[in-house]
Amino acid sequence: MQKNKQKVFTQCPCVGATLDKLVQPAMLAVLLQGPLHGYELAKKIGEIPHFLDEAPDVSGIYRMLKSLEARGIVTSDWDISEKGRPKRLFTITDAGRQCLENWNATLQNYHKAVGSLLKTTQKSLR
Repeated sequence: MQKNKQKVFTQCPCVGATLDKLVQPAMLAVLLQGPLHGYELAKKIGEIPHFLDEAPDVSGIYRMLKSLEARGIVTSDWDISEKGRPKRLFTITDAGRQCLENWNATLQNYHKAVGSLLKTTQKSLR
């Protein structure tokens, strides 16, 4: 029975499986520190304490970067200074900074709401 219970919860949002939506503000926050290649960006996101305990999928990072670039949130240029193949170097734009400011306000509101919900769930579980 315990094994079936664990299997049910592995794909449930209750285990934090939907937290990948937080990758976008994490990407923007890291890019605000300076331009990066997609692989380096994924690595730095994985270094954020308590960020799902692992680096996000690099192919997902590149898909999101492409989407953000289409929206004008980031720009990219080819970096041919390193040995080897040219790589795209991504930079946050002014619109990206505004997007991050919006994310920051949204996350602060979520934080308050989650704190209230947590108090309610803890009280109910007692």
